[in-house]
Amino acid sequence: METKLDNLIEILRTLTLFESSKLIQAIEETFGVDASVYSAPAAIAVAAAPAEQVEEKDSFDITLTEVPADKKIPILKIVRNLTGLGLKESKEIVDNVPKLLKEGVTKAEVESMKKELEDAGAKVSIK
Repeated sequence: METKLDNLIEILRTLTLFESSKLIQAIEETFGVDASVYSAPAAIAVAAAPAEQVEEKDSFDITLTEVPADKKIPILKIVRNLTGLGLKESKEIVDNVPKLLKEGVTKAEVESMKKELEDAGAKVSIK
């Protein structure tokens, strides 16, 4: 079977453009198929693709990336408040940046967290 396919591929490689179009036409007539580029399912898939790309992300991860030494205590208080962690866990986050603060956060919540942390002097990244 494999040699049959290899032979067929070699024959197809040698076809001219005119012969290729005749082959497609014969396949469409023989098997009752549509070989056009924009058949109905393909057109639907092409039309749906841009809509999927435009969809806005609704879940974000916020990471604490930088904490200035002179701002550690105020940032520590904010981290503790935002995450609900204890003092020790919050201190570990602030001392060992970059660290993930929260994942799966809504856009409004992540923007609020970012503003609060940046106002205190921290740098954050959102993914």
